[in-house]
Amino acid sequence: MLVLTRKLKESIMIGDEIELTILAIDGEQIKLGINAPKNIEIHRKEIYLAIQTENNEALKTEVNVLKNLSAFIQDYK
Repeated sequence: MLVLTRKLKESIMIGDEIELTILAIDGEQIKLGINAPKNIEIHRKEIYLAIQTENNEALKTEVNVLKNLSAFIQDYK
């Protein structure tokens, strides 16, 4: 992990297209501004993990549906 120190209004670049700017500091919280291309999704980590969990559950459901459909077709023949 890279650890950098930044002051209010200072930025960090990630690659050529993503800029993180410190917008405000309030006690133990900071406000980050993120400037990135629209094709890059940006989520808080807990939201990102929830999305991944939901996607995995949906994938399992699709596999089960396909198995049931395959069994139904085999029985129909």
